[in-house]
Amino acid sequence: MKSQDILILLKKLTFEGKNLSCRGLATSLGISASSVSESLERCKKAQLVDRHKKKVNVLALQEFLVHGIAYVFPVEAGRVGRGVPTHVSASPIQEHIASNAESFVWHYAKGTARGQQIEPLYPTVPEAALRDEELYQLLVIVDTLRMGRVREKEIAIDELTKRINRYAENQ
Repeated sequence: MKSQDILILLKKLTFEGKNLSCRGLATSLGISASSVSESLERCKKAQLVDRHKKKVNVLALQEFLVHGIAYVFPVEAGRVGRGVPTHVSASPIQEHIASNAESFVWHYAKGTARGQQIEPLYPTVPEAALRDEELYQLLVIVDTLRMGRVREKEIAIDELTKRINRYAENQ
């Protein structure tokens, strides 16, 4: 697995990502079409997409995100800087956390927030997230699963489960 595989799978779950070709996914995520194709092949081998690479195996993805993402793609907070809010600093997690919580951001020069910077799953995450609110929220949930405390992870799991159930119904 590579970090871009998770980004591509999350995009395929969103309304804007459904039925996108490799080229469409590449354009929307800032990744090359060949990288998207290679990623989908890896995901097929991992049984995270069907054999035609069209539908995401949402239950397998959920299981991986809940139980494995923190071990495969760990993250630590870095220095304070400007960027795009994530983790407990953005929706849908932010609504469940006290307002005096620390701020976390993905480094992004055009970002509007300040906080401790964390490494996004893939370098193009901030721009891709700002273009697609649904993808943004999924990425915030994933970041919370990657670095959250127990209570924060429980909130993230609840939010992820709501979305996974909705995506499973719409596939």
